[in-house]
Amino acid sequence: MITVRTAADLRARIHEWRARENRIACVPTMGNLHAGHLRLVRHARAIADRVVASIFVNPMQFGPGEDFTSYPRTLEADRAALMEADADLLFIPDVEVVYPRDLDQMTRVEVPALGDILCGASRPGHFAGVTTVVAKLFNLVQPDVAVFGEKDYQQLVIIRRMVEDLNVAVSIEGIATVRDPDGLAMSSRNRYLDPGERAIAPCLYRVLGEVRDRIDAGERDYGAVERAAIAALTRAGFEPDYVSIRRAADLVPPTSADQALRVLAAARLGTTRLIDNIEISVS
Repeated sequence: MITVRTAADLRARIHEWRARENRIACVPTMGNLHAGHLRLVRHARAIADRVVASIFVNPMQFGPGEDFTSYPRTLEADRAALMEADADLLFIPDVEVVYPRDLDQMTRVEVPALGDILCGASRPGHFAGVTTVVAKLFNLVQPDVAVFGEKDYQQLVIIRRMVEDLNVAVSIEGIATVRDPDGLAMSSRNRYLDPGERAIAPCLYRVLGEVRDRIDAGERDYGAVERAAIAALTRAGFEPDYVSIRRAADLVPPTSADQALRVLAAARLGTTRLIDNIEISVS
């Protein structure tokens, strides 16, 4: 596996592969890789000739008081894991490579409306940071396909909208959330949980399953279902941010005619903010 740190070195390698008519897949990450990330890389390996993984803890998507400084950085372990997953190239740029000017002077890419709801309402500016860095990575790598996990489903929908609106020639593939045996969605931030919190954390997934069960049973008062889920999380020891049932395609509130839904949730457990979502089909 090749490791590069500069845009020039990355582009030189991409140019070589393009000359050979290789199909290129991109897997953007912030590092501290777990089995969910590696499933993305292995999927990319299955659908492309070359796989580019990036590790960049993106300061633009962290708000004041968030964990940018303390975010886990495990480069050597990540590099070994990516080699085992058969990535071809690891791009690990310094902040100055991605943002050559102060952040408040940098051009930004924003997806209005979609970036301001749910997690966007709780973390103002977060998704502008995500879409900006992803757009820059797409410009640098120029992949045929990019692979993202469904755990952050709002992020996936926003990136798809950005690609559509800006006519970016890349296909976006979403991969199902990878979970621990007790149902907790794998996340780099799970390591912040102490043993007591880790024992409680799978309740988030269970509550989402209860929402799906109620809708499968015919309940259609979505507001009441959401309020019951928030109450259940509160009783379990969480500080819920939201539980929201949305149309899967664009995250607007569903109508009675919508059949493909997602229930999304965010909640704090101690100092750790957890997110999760599951698919719901209404017949």
